Amino acid sequence: MPAEKKSGYRKNFSLIFTFILMMTVLFGLSLLLAYRFSTKFIENQFVSEKVNVLEKSIKPYNDFFQKKLPEVSYYNGYLDSATASNFVDTLLMEYPFVSKVIFYDSEVKNTPVRDGLNTGRFSIGPKRIYQFGTLVPTDSVELFSKQNTKNFIVGDDFNALALKLATYIESLDTNRTPNQDELFSNFSNVRSNKITYLNIPRLEDLKMYKMMIRKELKPQPVYQQDMLSFHLDPYKIRILNSRPLLYQHIRIEPLTYDPLETGVAYMTTEITLPGPFSDYKLYFISAQSFINKEIFNYFLPLALGILAFYSIVVLLAYLIFRNLNINHKMFKLQYDFMNNLTHEFKTPVSVIKIAG
Repeated sequence: MPAEKKSGYRKNFSLIFTFILMMTVLFGLSLLLAYRFSTKFIENQFVSEKVNVLEKSIKPYNDFFQKKLPEVSYYNGYLDSATASNFVDTLLMEYPFVSKVIFYDSEVKNTPVRDGLNTGRFSIGPKRIYQFGTLVPTDSVELFSKQNTKNFIVGDDFNALALKLATYIESLDTNRTPNQDELFSNFSNVRSNKITYLNIPRLEDLKMYKMMIRKELKPQPVYQQDMLSFHLDPYKIRILNSRPLLYQHIRIEPLTYDPLETGVAYMTTEITLPGPFSDYKLYFISAQSFINKEIFNYFLPLALGILAFYSIVVLLAYLIFRNLNINHKMFKLQYDFMNNLTHEFKTPVSVIKIAG
């Protein structure tokens, strides 16, 4: 019987081949699953990351709406054309999506007005109207004054917010202090590509406004109100692509935009802009080849991790096999030594027995 069988050790090449084949199949299957996971993950990221892009891109508008607009109330209705011009100049430099501002230098009276809104004995109308903007000629800044009314048409922006003011005053509970959110929502009006804002009066003035609706006061009070209508250009919003390796192109399109880039060669998604820009959307598009690069970039570390894991497993298997092989050789040497030693002892004894 061969020594390998007697020693209990023998090389099983079929087992080694089976192990190598199994590891190869598992390695390939792991890579396939990792690639599918990478593809699904990037596709989900393509859909979900648009929210972050929107938040970053629309942040200047939120800052304008929440912080800059309330500054109008700091003037308490005494904003004049020069101060308004400086205010708008700063605004246009800081927020390029503001294309033009219409300034209604208005009065609240206890007597009817010809141009404006009258409800009960409460009235609000403009004394002068100005427009400011980078493309507004200097000779077109003043649109209306009481001395020259030929070009004046009471606009929807003024009427809508004036009516909103009158409705709010009629329903105002003078026994409680209104909160800031309530005041802000009733003294501003958001329309498509426009925001109109009226400076918020003091609570004492609001109480007086309520009295002016119901009766004629003596002496007849007059209050100053500043109304500004901000014309916004959605195409001037600066798009901040926080995922340039994911989104190849981002642009602003109308909600009714029907994309030409369709089919498996492109990935697209969209998200509607908020507030006065709600008629528009951010449109995201990437070629499939562009997305495949990002998939590969995400897949590569996973593949290297899998390769490292299987390399360690194969290395451990090799070390175990090598250790068993060395033990096998050592055992074979010991076995051969014992056989030779036994043979050497048996030979003299046999000779002695024969001689005796």
